[in-house]
Amino acid sequence: MKKTIILLTCLLAASPAVWAQNAYLEQLKVENRSVEKVNRSVRVTADFNLDDMKLNTQHSLRLVPVIVSADGTHELPLEPIVVNGKVRSKVIERQLALGEAQADNITFVRRDNGKPQTLHYTDEVPFKVWMLNGRLDLRAYVTGCAACDEGDELLATGVILPYQAPVLVVSPFVQPEEEEVKRRAEVKMARLEYPVNGYNVLPDFRKNRAELDSVQHSLETVKRNLNLTVTGIYVTGYASPEGTIDYNLRLSQRRAETFATYVQKQNPELKKDLWHVAWKGEDWDGFVAQVAQAEGWSARAKVQEAIGQCGDNRDACEWKIRQQLSKDDYRYLIDELYAPLRRNEYRIEYNVRNFTLDEAKEVLKTRPDLLSVAEIQRVADSYGRNSDGYRKALDVAVRTYPDNIAARHNAALAALETEHYAEAIALLKDATDGSLLNLLGVAYQKNGQTSEADAAFAKASQAGNDEAARNLQMLRRSLEMLAE
Repeated sequence: MKKTIILLTCLLAASPAVWAQNAYLEQLKVENRSVEKVNRSVRVTADFNLDDMKLNTQHSLRLVPVIVSADGTHELPLEPIVVNGKVRSKVIERQLALGEAQADNITFVRRDNGKPQTLHYTDEVPFKVWMLNGRLDLRAYVTGCAACDEGDELLATGVILPYQAPVLVVSPFVQPEEEEVKRRAEVKMARLEYPVNGYNVLPDFRKNRAELDSVQHSLETVKRNLNLTVTGIYVTGYASPEGTIDYNLRLSQRRAETFATYVQKQNPELKKDLWHVAWKGEDWDGFVAQVAQAEGWSARAKVQEAIGQCGDNRDACEWKIRQQLSKDDYRYLIDELYAPLRRNEYRIEYNVRNFTLDEAKEVLKTRPDLLSVAEIQRVADSYGRNSDGYRKALDVAVRTYPDNIAARHNAALAALETEHYAEAIALLKDATDGSLLNLLGVAYQKNGQTSEADAAFAKASQAGNDEAARNLQMLRRSLEMLAE
């Protein structure tokens, strides 16, 4: 600890202090008091103005600044100052000279009554968190001749190291945008089986009946729903790699066209201009993915090596693979890896009418995808802000529309406001939007995960979010203040 005491003979400008109601401290003025945190230490400085103090010539006045916690459970006395009356000062000087007393690093000051006198005090001690929002007391202990106790005094100088946990800023509730037209689509897959080189739809061939029934069920579900209006049916044909690229392109075209024609005949009420047919040929990327997933196939590494070496000539690559495989491995390739690639994908597009609040509550239970985020928000609002119904409705909104920023923001904000911090973090941890990342930072901080909060605020700030930049600054100031 460091202590500096300077005797000033000039009168310093005084500032008001809290006065004790005792003999000597009520005659003392505390001026220019400062208590500040410097790195990991607390530095205390003050001027003790003795101008008005008339100290008994036989008295010693021991002044001890004390840091006291806000709740009074902790305290730390600082280095003392001893002010002696004229006679007492001479006695102590003689005792020190004769070795009858020890100073113990205490600085003794002689009081010359009636003269201007100011003591400049400085001390520095290690910082402890309990000191925040504490106070600095000045305690006085008076002794007389023969070291007789003449009483104690107390002067409270006020609060020190004011601290408040950072009040982090988040964007309030976000109103989801209304959808002028609610456009929806369902993507399905039909894997029909064909004889070698065949392309006509054969309902009774192998498992085709079940596959076609599934297609018809998808269409019937849409057609029977009076809330929907079909706006288009898009069929896309794919082939597997066996054979040449040109041949497979034509084959995928014929299979897509015959599939669309067959399904169209089963649904004559759907106008012809709603149907759209396209074809992609062989699905090479799908084939590569199929091989990667065939972890138990002994020939997988050999096939992957061939794929890596074949370049852009896929016909040559397919032939090379066929030549390298045993009969059993090639049969596995045809039946297990190529088969899923021979397919028609179809997408049913439709518009959805708008729903009243009561209707939306029912639709939310079974087909939330038919509601807009704004409609789901109205359902949530009807239950009352942050009620269980409110939070459950917003949870459905996020699961249905995971990329909708407003849905995620409102759901996470509701979790945050009801102290479900882990739930808010789960909703936001993969976010990239600046406002969502800022909200994630707040959730982390509330959950006691300070380093994660710092990282989230920094990322949000880099994304241009001003609230996150302010939160990051406040958080880091707070951490600096709390550091011991």
